[in-house]
Amino acid sequence: MTVISDQAIETAIPPPPEPLEDEGVSPPKGGERLRMLRSSIGWAAVGGAIIVGLWQLAAWRSPDLPSPADGFSELWTRVSDPFYDNGPNDKGVGRQLAISLQRVFTGFTLAAIVGVPLGLLLGASKRAWKAGNPVVQILRPVSPLAWFPILLVVTKDTGKAAVFVIFVTGLWPIVVNTAAGVATVPRDHRNVARVFCFGRTAYVRHVLIPDSLPSIITGLRLSMGIGWMVIVAAEMLSGGAGIGFFVWDSYNASNLSAVIAAIMLIGVVGLLLDTAFLRLAKRVAIEEVQA
Repeated sequence: MTVISDQAIETAIPPPPEPLEDEGVSPPKGGERLRMLRSSIGWAAVGGAIIVGLWQLAAWRSPDLPSPADGFSELWTRVSDPFYDNGPNDKGVGRQLAISLQRVFTGFTLAAIVGVPLGLLLGASKRAWKAGNPVVQILRPVSPLAWFPILLVVTKDTGKAAVFVIFVTGLWPIVVNTAAGVATVPRDHRNVARVFCFGRTAYVRHVLIPDSLPSIITGLRLSMGIGWMVIVAAEMLSGGAGIGFFVWDSYNASNLSAVIAAIMLIGVVGLLLDTAFLRLAKRVAIEEVQA
């Protein structure tokens, strides 16, 4: 049976608590949920109006900066026909986003496949932690773009290099948060596993993974957010295709309206990705409380 260290991992940062319904209190229904939705939309509109106002002030002070009207007009033009393809250097913004998302999900999947088992190992074994923690702490602060030249030499392909940049930078949040989740497995659960003589497989399946799942999902959420940010910079260096290339190519063509439209689309996609992982984290946390 795997020996679990009772000492918490000092360098791992535990995930922030998500707002949950109190145990025994039913979630809001009917009119209350509608009021909450209206309130959220209203405050979001206030925040958006402030940003647009500041943007307009900046445009008045700097004539080279497109106004909000120019930015939203360009955005509408781009999304009205997002999937056209007129050659390698003239693709619709929808195609560019699809290419970037494919790269991000490929790198993210590889990071999850490697990071979750590695985090479980580091959190469950003192020897593995002592051997792996220094490596993690040295490589984790390295800038994502610093890996690009090395990976480009190894892969000989800019697209693959961008994918592996996502993999390398998305790996560490998964490893650290998974290890933190393993380190905080309740002592009672460990004792029950000892009483029932769980083998390693049974312990990992019925104790380690269920108790660590909220932390694992937090690590996955952070990894996806980092990957979506990094892909833009990586594609600026790699060129060829992708939303990052679109931004850089539009800038070189002095089309700042297209740059701003791309920024808004990047933000919306990032919000949707983060919301999906946030909902998953809340569902797992609620199921854990009910169990």
